[in-house]
Amino acid sequence: MQGDEACAEGAIVAGCRVFAGYPITPSTEIAERLAIRLPQVGGVFIQMEDELSSIALIIGASYAGAKAMTATSGPGMSLFMENIGLAFMTETPIVIVNVMRGGPSTGQPTRASQGDVMQAKWGSHGDYEIIALSPFSVQEMFDLTIEAFNLAEKFRTPVVLLADEIVGHMREKVVIKLPEEVEIVNRKKPLSKESFLPFKPDEDLVPPMACFGEGFKIHVTGLTHDFSGFPSSVDPGVHWKLVKRLCDKIRLNSEKIIKIDERFMEDAEIIVVAYGAPARSSLRAVRIAREKGLKVGLCRLITLWPFPQRKFLEYAKHAKAFIVVEMNYGQIVREVERCVQGKPVFFLPKMGGDPHTPNEILNLIYEVNEDEF
Repeated sequence: MQGDEACAEGAIVAGCRVFAGYPITPSTEIAERLAIRLPQVGGVFIQMEDELSSIALIIGASYAGAKAMTATSGPGMSLFMENIGLAFMTETPIVIVNVMRGGPSTGQPTRASQGDVMQAKWGSHGDYEIIALSPFSVQEMFDLTIEAFNLAEKFRTPVVLLADEIVGHMREKVVIKLPEEVEIVNRKKPLSKESFLPFKPDEDLVPPMACFGEGFKIHVTGLTHDFSGFPSSVDPGVHWKLVKRLCDKIRLNSEKIIKIDERFMEDAEIIVVAYGAPARSSLRAVRIAREKGLKVGLCRLITLWPFPQRKFLEYAKHAKAFIVVEMNYGQIVREVERCVQGKPVFFLPKMGGDPHTPNEILNLIYEVNEDEF
């Protein structure tokens, strides 16, 4: 099946029962499939008038007790940003799928890009920590959608599935797993209504989540708030404790969240870093280089945010150079440069919608291999 269709099926297996969205290439097939599939499993699909209302609806649906998702591309992601901040501040578990296309502005609606990586991390204002996952196959569109819901529920936070048009629209074999065959995380519920404070965290820094209609007294606001949920926006101490906790519940668990696919890394002197569709060509190039006796490895980022800083510090101890392959003009490459302690980093950008070819990556591997460091 198609990547977008696999995403829709993964959402259903994860327990998603509400989808709100507005059609936008190249994510529309997610909405089209869920428009058929959600009513079949007792769920609700609604096409909204725009992206602003779409993300607002799923925030409300989550607080009504549902697992909820929306899907869009770059222009819609820009419109999501204010409410992504609201979802983070109110600790609302939602899943946002961004099937990236060429930008800025309307850009290239039908062509692939990876230009929204930094937007996912920094697009909303204030201090916050986003979780973003990057699939490189149709199977991962299914699997990582389930993972996105699990992370959203576990940490009470918005999670972004950051795909690209190539993966969203390609067709591959998919093994559809049943709910009993995969780990499904459901939200932590409060045990008692007595002395209940809706934003008082447990030891894991995540508060149990009571939903509207369950008989709990809940106040939800985007303003800085204390454990009661009521505004306390002028007290520096309250703001510090709240935002620090919201960030730390992700930062302190980053090693549990981060997933990386490492290939041929045992003795790698040159490390190719890629994610999404470019990782497919990168893997082919690395295999060819290995056949020719070059010590080249591939680090495929599955989790883009939080960025695996500690892992790259370890790589820098033995690697001589890094090659970063992205369908943009420089985004994750800056994180790699920041983390590898001055080791040479070579960047292979590509814009316009055409994917990297294995030969383009292989030629750069040869050039880097000939350099003396």
